[in-house]
Order: sequence, then C-alpha cells, then structure tokens
Amino acid sequence: MQYCTIILQMVEIEKLEEKLGEAMGLEMAAQKAVEELGSRGLLDENGMLDQLQKMQTQAGNHQSKLEKMIQELPELNGSKLDTIKIQQVAQETAQKCSNMMQTYLGEDPDSSEAIEFLCLAEGGEITHYEVLDAISKKVKNNKLSATVNSILREEKRHLQLCTRLAKRVASE
Repeated sequence: MQYCTIILQMVEIEKLEEKLGEAMGLEMAAQKAVEELGSRGLLDENGMLDQLQKMQTQAGNHQSKLEKMIQELPELNGSKLDTIKIQQVAQETAQKCSNMMQTYLGEDPDSSEAIEFLCLAEGGEITHYEVLDAISKKVKNNKLSATVNSILREEKRHLQLCTRLAKRVASE
C-alpha cells in the first residue's frame, strides 16, 4: 500500500512540474505577445498600449515569482522538483502560444483581432492557474498556494482589462 502512495505522490509532483512549466511559458508568451503586437502598431488605439505594457510588466513579475518559488520549494514528499523539465515545458508552451498567435492573427490583423487574441490568452492563463491551484492544494504547500492565488487574482484583472479594451475597440 505504501508503494501505491509513493507512486501517487510522484504523479502529483509530475503534474505540478508540468503545470508550473506551462504557467511560466504562458507568462513568457504574454510578455512577447504584447511586445510583438505593440511593435506592429496593433495596440496603439486610445492609450491601449500603455495599459497593456503594465500588464506585460506584471507578467514578467509573475514569471519571476514562479521561478523563485520553484527554487525555494522544499522537497515535496521526498522528491525535488525537476527544474530542467519545468524550463523545457515553459519553452515549449511559449513557442506553442507564439504559433497560436500567428495562426489566430493571420496575414493582416487589426487592433480588434490583436486585443481579442490577448483576451483568449488571458483566459488560458486563468484556467492554468486554477488547475495549478488545485494541484498545489494536493501537495499541501501553503507558500505555493498563496503565490498561485496571488497571481490568479491578478490574471483575472488582466482578463477584465483586455475584455474592456476589446469592447472599446469594437465600439469605435
């Protein structure tokens, strides 16, 4: 029976590594998306870029918080997190997001499509943080849970901002 418990704990840690990597990759992709869309002039309407650059800075802060958390997490149930795996998942996730953005925007995007893509991306981040929150509760680490919940609250504000901006662009 103890062997089964150990296997289950290992599976939870692998899930945690995967979700931490995905969350970090999404934060990396969010920063890159705002930079790229801004440099293409797709976020220039009515001060939209200034607001989104603040969101971009916060995404960088989220990435840093996650990286710090990963380094500071004690052994979980006798296992240390695989930081190399987490970084690999983060890079793969960031690349997938970049590819999705290119596909979504197509050849000749406008501001409306750009901000709507950011809405989709923020919704995806919220979903990943909700799942990461559930996993962090299973591994019973209060510091991880507090960090994830803090980022999750901010991500929800990001989605609200993007949605407001998308509505404003659509109504102009």
